[in-house]
Amino acid sequence: MSFVSAQHFKGTSLGRGSRLTHRVHVQRLSSSLGACTQSGLRQTSPRFIPDRAIVSGRFRVAAAAAETSPETDFRKREPKDVKALVVGSTGYIGKFVVKELVNRGYDVTAFAREKSGVKGATSQDDLVKEFPGVNFMFGDVTSVDSIKSVGPVDVVISCLASRTGGKKDSWLIDYQATKNALDAGQELGAKHFVLLSAICVQKPLLEFQRAKLKFEADLQEQEDVTWSIVRPTAFFKSLAGQIELVKKGNPYVMFGDGTLAACKPISESDLAAFIVNCVTEEDKVNQVLPIGGPGKAYTALEQAKMQFKFAEKDPKYIKVPVAIMDAIISVFKFLEQFFPGLEDPTEFASIGRYYATESMLVYDAEKGEYDADATPSFGEDTLEAFFEKAIKEGLEGQELGDQAIFGD
Repeated sequence: MSFVSAQHFKGTSLGRGSRLTHRVHVQRLSSSLGACTQSGLRQTSPRFIPDRAIVSGRFRVAAAAAETSPETDFRKREPKDVKALVVGSTGYIGKFVVKELVNRGYDVTAFAREKSGVKGATSQDDLVKEFPGVNFMFGDVTSVDSIKSVGPVDVVISCLASRTGGKKDSWLIDYQATKNALDAGQELGAKHFVLLSAICVQKPLLEFQRAKLKFEADLQEQEDVTWSIVRPTAFFKSLAGQIELVKKGNPYVMFGDGTLAACKPISESDLAAFIVNCVTEEDKVNQVLPIGGPGKAYTALEQAKMQFKFAEKDPKYIKVPVAIMDAIISVFKFLEQFFPGLEDPTEFASIGRYYATESMLVYDAEKGEYDADATPSFGEDTLEAFFEKAIKEGLEGQELGDQAIFGD
């Protein structure tokens, strides 16, 4: 375990304010003041009889002041006096969250592996240079003791996620490592936990979804820490896998007719702003928060048409019947009875099918359908602008790593 400290950034920017354009949640009061009563007072003389209303009133005022004072309520402090711990800090979204926290002036500690980034290509020195103003702690999220070495914190933000979606990795990271961050955070004094989850847990058919839901349930049972669960729709980068193919004039691959599923993607910087808003905004306390980006929901076919338009190429499509994916999954499931090593490839195929056929929108369980209008929107960055820029300037900084499906 090693510790690297960089000078804290003393920023004055408050960052992005809340720009939620469609609210589906109402504010829940996170705490209530208890009445403190005076009892057992013995009368000794008429002139020494205490006024119970005055005494208890003074106690209530004192209790209220203690509960809401900056010393006990981090939300009352200046950002520079709030210690925020980010786990999963070097992941794709984690990096944006760390930068957003620094820009708003928080006292940020980022917990990371000694070798992080895509395929572990980022060293400790690289991170310190990339994130001035951040205290880095290097260790192992699968160890509570390792995380506890960071020292006292006020808020924990978890951006942890399985890199592959494999079954064992999902339970190791999406559940156990995230639970370790919660347990360590509570021991370090954290009073709020912000979880980056995923909107697809609404309809859990995959192992990583079950692991995430298990932790969500554990988090919501906590009594000494408040929480915010953020369920984004889709990231811009997750829709960028075929841009280089389109630029070369190659066909765009889609399942079915390209209209089986839709999503309202949110940019990484807008999502980071929303996550950081959860640190202090009262209407996000003890709430499950589905969130998408601005604009309409786009199908795969609509995304493809946008990319061909910006690339100035004639549209070409390869439409793969879902039945082919179903057949592949069935074969894998049969073979894994004899070859256990095929368990993860089977899961990967199932993940591909899920994203091809299930929308990343709010799901109405009663109606059994997805609802784009019920999916909240936040931010300013649009998918159209992202596609146009990516096609003209490339995808530097948008590396998909283990999540890549289509090669560059």
